[in-house]
Amino acid sequence: MKLRHVYFLLLIFGIGLPYWQIAPWFTKNGLNVEKFFAELFANPVSGSFGMDIFVSTTVLLIFAWFETARLKLPKLIFIAALLGTFGAGVSCGFPLFLYLRQRHIDNL
Repeated sequence: MKLRHVYFLLLIFGIGLPYWQIAPWFTKNGLNVEKFFAELFANPVSGSFGMDIFVSTTVLLIFAWFETARLKLPKLIFIAALLGTFGAGVSCGFPLFLYLRQRHIDNL
């Protein structure tokens, strides 16, 4: 199995597992951003996870930006990672970036 296939499998899990948890909340509450953040930081445990996601998102986007420049990857790879991160989270954006980067490297 090639490394890019592992990244793709992680991408599938990175999309599916978070949405499996959050979809019922969105079905019940809609796109209520205020309520989402209120519940995200409702207690220290959930707040810790929320802050972890903010830091991880920042690190991922900085890494993806500089790695895209360093390897002279198509900018579309960074944009895909950005959209994946804000669309489904770091668990989608990071393996998506790694998959696309590896696919690009494998095709050189």
